[in-house]
Amino acid sequence: MSPPLILPFHGILPKIHPTAFIAPGAVIIGDVEIGEDSSIWFGCVIRGDVNKIRIGARTNIQDGTVIHVAGAEESTLASTPPAQGSAALIGDDVTVGHMALLHACTVESHSFVGMKAVVMDGATIKSGGMLAAGALLTAGKTVASGEIWAGNPAKFWRKLTEADSAQFNARAGQYAQLAREYRKENKI
Repeated sequence: MSPPLILPFHGILPKIHPTAFIAPGAVIIGDVEIGEDSSIWFGCVIRGDVNKIRIGARTNIQDGTVIHVAGAEESTLASTPPAQGSAALIGDDVTVGHMALLHACTVESHSFVGMKAVVMDGATIKSGGMLAAGALLTAGKTVASGEIWAGNPAKFWRKLTEADSAQFNARAGQYAQLAREYRKENKI
């Protein structure tokens, strides 16, 4: 497997905290910042070419996930990055399940995105919210704190229990530890 591919775009190189784990085969491009103890797993593509991507601390982006942004309409012909459009903003202690797609959206701290879930432009998952596996959160929709949304298109399903909420922090901590083990074993 090839090492991670970290590429600049328009002269902007991704900023990755030294304690973050970037798995072999991951691709990170352009205006991307990744916080401490976060992990980007195998086969992820994080492409901050026409806008910025920010990933907080202790956040895990699991295998095969794609994160992208939206630029201004005229940006496709411009020679410099756009001044408008939509960034992808992901907070601290977030779990993003395998093969998710996050596009120009906001996923606040202490939230959860299930496997193969899709979060579209301008959508928000508030702190302590959850998007279930396979769900499609359409453009501009908001998952409130303490809620689980599911389905295609995603709709409110139920309130989170205390046990559900406890899992968020536990999962983030487990992935931060797993990433440390990978870094140590592979001398990364």
